[in-house]
Amino acid sequence: MELLESVNYWHWLALGLALLACELLGTAGYLLWLGLSAMVVGALLTVIPMSWQLQLVSFGVFSLVTTWLWWRRQLKSDTADDAQRQLNQKHKQLVGQTFVLDEDFPAGKGRVKFGDTTWTAQSDSAIEAGTLVEITQLSGIVLTICKKN
Repeated sequence: MELLESVNYWHWLALGLALLACELLGTAGYLLWLGLSAMVVGALLTVIPMSWQLQLVSFGVFSLVTTWLWWRRQLKSDTADDAQRQLNQKHKQLVGQTFVLDEDFPAGKGRVKFGDTTWTAQSDSAIEAGTLVEITQLSGIVLTICKKN
């Protein structure tokens, strides 16, 4: 108990700096907010005298609040980035692509060769071989194609 009662602002500042130094080793932000929270507690302790219980509670509250705020910001950023991302999202990569039909395509469903794969495709009208077509939609593994104007 005497050890806890002797904790002063230098201890909190040292703990904060140690956590920030450990963050530099590559903990991906886990120790950043704990280190900053310890520094805030140390700064508050220089101005406001607090018991060791209040110091620990304020450290816990600051840690939770800063971590939660960062998580909310990061989640919003990740969601926006995912909407722009095209890697491993076939529907975003294929829609708008054009190619020339090798064979006549009947109205309704049929098979087309696009790239190195044959796909199930659908079209509202029959399309002749040698026509430039565009992929307008991808539903599961079925391409929707139409004549390119």
